[in-house]
Amino acid sequence: MSPTTTGALIGALLALAALAFGFWGFLLVAVLAGIGAVVGRIASGKLDVRSLADVFTGRRTS
Repeated sequence: MSPTTTGALIGALLALAALAFGFWGFLLVAVLAGIGAVVGRIASGKLDVRSLADVFTGRRTS
């Protein structure tokens, strides 16, 4: 299992507890799965955080 998949799975499993709260729980699952995927990409080295920060601050283009 790749770190991206693992991160997304962990985020989804943590958010499953919030499903009992309805629609907002569903949104929480989506957000946490996305955060988990990003963390997994960073851990695997497939996403450079410095370059991403430069794009958001306007120093570079994507």
